[in-house]
Amino acid sequence: MNINKAYTKLKISILSTIVLSFISISVFGQIFNSEQNPLSVKWRQINSNGFTLIYPTELEKEAQRMANTIGQIYPSVGQSLNRQKISIPIVFQNRGTIANGFVQLAPKKVQFYTTPPQQFDSQDWLNNLAVHELRHVAQFDKITGGKTHPFPEEIYFAYMGLSIPTWFFEGDAVNSETSLTNVGRGRQPSWIMPFRTSLLNGKKFSYSKAYFGSDKDQTPGYYQLGYLMVTNLKKEFGESIQDSLLTAIHNSPLRLYPFSQSLKEFTGSNTKNYYLKTIAQLENEWTKQDDLNKSENYESLNHRAKYASSYFLPIELANNHILTLKQTKAETATFVVIDEARNEKELFKIGYQEQPWFSYGDGKLVWDEIRVDPRYRQRSYSVICIYDFATQTKRQLTFKTRLFSPALSGDGKKLVAVQIDLSNQSNLVELDLQTGKINKTYPNPENLILQTPALNTDGTQLSWISVNEKGKSLWLQDKTGKKMQLITETTQQLSRPTFIGNGIAFNAHLSGINNIYDVNPINKKITALTAAKYGAFNPSLSADGKSILFNNYQVMGYGIAKTPISHRKIQENHFVYFGAAANKQEKINIFKDIPDSTYQSKSYQPLAHLFNFHSLSPTIDEDDRLGLRLKSNDLLNIFDFSAGIDYYSDLKKIAYTADLYFKSLYPILNAKFTNRPRTGFYRLGNAINQANWRENYLDIKASIPLNFSAYHHNYGFLAELGTSYTQRNFAPKEALLFNKTIKFPINYKLGFSHSVRTAERDVAPKWAQIINLSYFNQPFDKRLTGDLFAFESAFYFPGIAKNHSFMASFNYQESSGALKFNTEINTVYGYGQINAKSELRNTLLLNYRFPFAFPDAEIGSLAYIRNLRGGVFSHYENIGSETNLTQPKTFGVEMRSSINLLRYQPVVDLGARVVFVNKTYNQNPILELLFNYSF
Repeated sequence: MNINKAYTKLKISILSTIVLSFISISVFGQIFNSEQNPLSVKWRQINSNGFTLIYPTELEKEAQRMANTIGQIYPSVGQSLNRQKISIPIVFQNRGTIANGFVQLAPKKVQFYTTPPQQFDSQDWLNNLAVHELRHVAQFDKITGGKTHPFPEEIYFAYMGLSIPTWFFEGDAVNSETSLTNVGRGRQPSWIMPFRTSLLNGKKFSYSKAYFGSDKDQTPGYYQLGYLMVTNLKKEFGESIQDSLLTAIHNSPLRLYPFSQSLKEFTGSNTKNYYLKTIAQLENEWTKQDDLNKSENYESLNHRAKYASSYFLPIELANNHILTLKQTKAETATFVVIDEARNEKELFKIGYQEQPWFSYGDGKLVWDEIRVDPRYRQRSYSVICIYDFATQTKRQLTFKTRLFSPALSGDGKKLVAVQIDLSNQSNLVELDLQTGKINKTYPNPENLILQTPALNTDGTQLSWISVNEKGKSLWLQDKTGKKMQLITETTQQLSRPTFIGNGIAFNAHLSGINNIYDVNPINKKITALTAAKYGAFNPSLSADGKSILFNNYQVMGYGIAKTPISHRKIQENHFVYFGAAANKQEKINIFKDIPDSTYQSKSYQPLAHLFNFHSLSPTIDEDDRLGLRLKSNDLLNIFDFSAGIDYYSDLKKIAYTADLYFKSLYPILNAKFTNRPRTGFYRLGNAINQANWRENYLDIKASIPLNFSAYHHNYGFLAELGTSYTQRNFAPKEALLFNKTIKFPINYKLGFSHSVRTAERDVAPKWAQIINLSYFNQPFDKRLTGDLFAFESAFYFPGIAKNHSFMASFNYQESSGALKFNTEINTVYGYGQINAKSELRNTLLLNYRFPFAFPDAEIGSLAYIRNLRGGVFSHYENIGSETNLTQPKTFGVEMRSSINLLRYQPVVDLGARVVFVNKTYNQNPILELLFNYSF
């Protein structure tokens, strides 16, 4: 059996083989966000206390406020790590509609996505971002030692990923946002609810499962895991424990599992054992809390889930059926209707939302979805879609809008939503149900952040949540237009008000568990409507007006429950606050005394700041050549540049290269220059001679990649035009025999793709189509004749069971002249190991892949096995002329697994494939080892 070692080689840079994930406040983080804003965005900057704030002109007021805030709070944020001063740029992004924030190196910067989400903490959004992300700045500075080495950033970033688990970074930052303010996620029962629920249900997950997650169970999340571990460390070992750990890692970097070893030095326990110790304490405290609470059990109105599943925002329809938005590990967001026997009928799937949300009124259904700009993907929109039950049709109501949380009146005649403009001004607006145009804007002169509005049955009353630095409030505007603040600024997690009879139901954690409460608009008295064991959310009035439906959180996710409307006394608050020790250590609210100075701002010209060198890093190319690159990336992701050398070990010579991408224009421009050694053999007379030469190779390419979505469908288009110029420097002998130049061969590419959203368990999209056309010719060099046309396609279909996938790929090429033996299409598995019998003209590739187990198995510190997947394939070459469907060239089986190796964050796709070759080739079976990874 032959072993194809090519599949064991990582054809990527060295730094890409290790954790390079930046630190993100949201799970929407990517590895290095490299998207661009449109050219129309104009930028300004403020320099303050070592920070350079770069922001769009619309954010001048917010930038001035944050310039005062950031310089004031950073010494307090970094104090426990002995970090007081720093120099770092902060980029404010206001064109997007997905709230986020991150800190990165390579290049070093902070990025704030300024549009506030519809559900977050009880404080100002940018303040919330600032304290969290500045803690990451302090962490990075602590690990790097604050020293300026020549271009070290990728090396430092890689080391941080290798040495420190992500849960520690995030847990420490959440601890800071909680202990340094009056709010923070550590004070929110709903945030730690999945962890509490799993432990009280006897699910003591392994350390790896709690950290890395599961394709089967609802796991705590590494933010929550980190916060609870860090606060326990501070409680047991004092306020300097984080500083001690990071100092030890910085001083002794060259160790296996440096964090775990350092933790053992200071606590006596390695990471896994300290995790087990922590969850034992958590279980004990939460069990005591549960004994004190007088919780009720509610019958589930949805069927029992086999894997993590949530049924958000249940609404009872007139026929006692329930409308809900279902999301599971195996299915993307889908509107379903559940009958009294718990049978589910799928209505339709939807696209990505900022948070699960919809509203129903008299046969109409509205919801919001994110739409990303096809080219400039820093820009996104939040649009409103509408479905009519009578006609069973859906349509997009608004286009290129920034509208969130649409709400219908009960009679389906009035629609309101939250609008947030580019200056972060938040307003409630009323929209026309036919055209989507804004008919009315409700004034918000204080510019409170507005969230989750609701209308009563006839649309004469309006309720909503507001947020500022003092906390959250619940408001009511009555039919006369009078506004009343029913609940004044509070740190309670108020959310989703709903008109229930004469009162307004809402969610809060008054008893230390998230439950549903009711406020009387006349006397502002608050009573409890539920007493859930783990958490109750999203109330709605039953069809008969006598009960409420709500989300009752359970071990597998958000279920559906129903209870008669009964007003009861609010229970005593028994919330277990694990950050109490950290709070005593800090003794400060960092937002208490923020100055109000006016800073000088000036224009920021992106083209004047294209070069920003940050790293000198080793590389390895697709041919396993070692190299070294000096890298530059500007702060706005419009210009990438690198220059360096590669070592050709077979020739024992050096190649020099420079590469640049300019991404500000609609087409992306790329140019790459290489001066490289070459060798070749030729026959002269009866002798075989070897030629050695150097050549200058210039490759130029322009491409337009477009990607957009509509509901749960994703589309992509690619147009690309490229050329090159080669100049060969032969020795005098070979110069007489061969062409010295290859002048501007042209390659053209067009691509189209369509796919539906995939769920976590999917091995491929249920439906997808990919078509690529390529053409190569040499119109400017008459000495070199020939051209090549290539057609590639792939079609994905659902398999025979859920999350299975069948793929059929047909590919064709026709070539002539100098390009006659080029291969530009997908080939059969094992192609490179099989002697060809004829010229390649087409291939037909049939693959069937499926998951068959989700073990969530921890093998010590070696690996965490998330899933096991199998596959079979049958591949054909030159079908129709040399073979038919009964005679594949290759066929076989494969097995793969998604695993986390050595407790590191990247998910490694590891497997093996056995390729059997048609007997006409007299070829032994081929074993291919498979290795890939993702973040």
